[in-house]
Amino acid sequence: MELKGIEKRFSGVTVLEGVDLALYPGCVQALAGENGAGKSTLMKVLSGVHQADAGEIWLRGNKVRFTTPRQAMEAGIAIIHQELNLVGGLSAGENIFLGREPRTRLGTVDWPRLYRQAGELLARLKQPIDPRAPVAGLSIGQQQMVEIARALSLDAEIIIMDEPTDALTGIETEILEQVVAALREEGRSLVMITHRLPEIFRMCDSVAVLRDGQLVHDGLTSALNENDLIRKMVGRELADRYPYEPPTLGEVMIEVDRLSAPGVFEVSFSARAGEVLGFGGLMGAGRTEMAQAICGDRPIQAGEVRIRQQPVRFASPQDALRAGLVYVPEDRKQAGLLLEHSVADNMSLAALPAFCGPLGLINAGRERAAVAHYIEAFQIKLRDMHQPIDTLSGGNQQKVSLAKALMTKPEIVILDEPTRGVDVGAKREIYLLINELKRQGKCVLLISSEMPELLGLSDRIMVLANGRISGEFTREDATQETIMTAAAHSEAATETVTP
Repeated sequence: MELKGIEKRFSGVTVLEGVDLALYPGCVQALAGENGAGKSTLMKVLSGVHQADAGEIWLRGNKVRFTTPRQAMEAGIAIIHQELNLVGGLSAGENIFLGREPRTRLGTVDWPRLYRQAGELLARLKQPIDPRAPVAGLSIGQQQMVEIARALSLDAEIIIMDEPTDALTGIETEILEQVVAALREEGRSLVMITHRLPEIFRMCDSVAVLRDGQLVHDGLTSALNENDLIRKMVGRELADRYPYEPPTLGEVMIEVDRLSAPGVFEVSFSARAGEVLGFGGLMGAGRTEMAQAICGDRPIQAGEVRIRQQPVRFASPQDALRAGLVYVPEDRKQAGLLLEHSVADNMSLAALPAFCGPLGLINAGRERAAVAHYIEAFQIKLRDMHQPIDTLSGGNQQKVSLAKALMTKPEIVILDEPTRGVDVGAKREIYLLINELKRQGKCVLLISSEMPELLGLSDRIMVLANGRISGEFTREDATQETIMTAAAHSEAATETVTP
């Protein structure tokens, strides 16, 4: 396939400008760039979600124009979108073959064949997922694997993966790498969009870089190193990717004592003002469940949570917010944002009481000033603050989700995968923000599946396995090996280390 001179504009804003890109059989093409650079838009043009305003698409030597995703799919193009597109009430098998269900001779759905073939695809991905299980009950990582299985079911010649590993564990990522290698051997053409730079060098043959909607580089991956690639993505040198600052510890802000909740068993820890306490573990280890229980979004079955030595039991995240504790969820689309509303409405929603006068009326000027401040501080790329948030890139949506939480002026901040789907430049901005929270004496609980991020930012690290604490490490003692060893434990038998 060749894309020639592709241009795309939204509401007069140019998102893609004169982009040329060629895809070859048996080649994995990386597409890199900062959030808002145009990567996802380009792939949506290629797959029929959007139509280009200018330029041409050539497929196997023939000029084509896709006006619907189905046309692209029928031409042998499959796309795995960054935001999951599954129907929660349907089973994994039904989602994999949605709209393409195998039929019997009488024209009815051949359910045994559907579930058998879905099971074979999931087995290829080494997933012990029941194809009859509703996807709403699966973890985000498992849902991502169902999306990948759906793409494989199309038997497509061109497969586009938009941030396919964002929600995957290390083991699941290794499985995906094996699948990508097998597809390359079969002569498929693959496009991978990822912010995880090591994956580009492990999995991709060539890399194209978009910056502000323009193609600024296209060449062999082997001709670059990570620093070269970062420089091409951001247009500048980006030193010190994990800017750690030693803490100035204050009082104990939060204590969790033998906490049990659905998915969590007798978890205990404490964290101080000015400290970043990291939480590692494999997908499904119970980190998110623990955070939800602490903030009132999941019922506590036993144990106690204390804030500034006072026992608390929140009935909802709103109660936690009033007590100075805010939780930024990992799934911004489902739990963090109102996608049909504007950036301003989303960002100020949780902090509205702070903008109200004595009669309960919102001071719109103060609200807009606060929103403008966070847009500038987080360098959020948008047309204006009234733009619908679902028109922003995934990374910029994540920035809004973080700004929404911090606008409430919390004392305790729980960040659940805060850099998921965020580019390398924006990640560093978030890391600097975490350091600023430390300097302000905030207590930060950081849940992250990115090992370098966890090691680079945390003052201490707790590891969960099967809903239990399986290890605790000081910054000096923590290594990738010790954390992975603790994360792989099936029982909480690791001796804890206090700082």
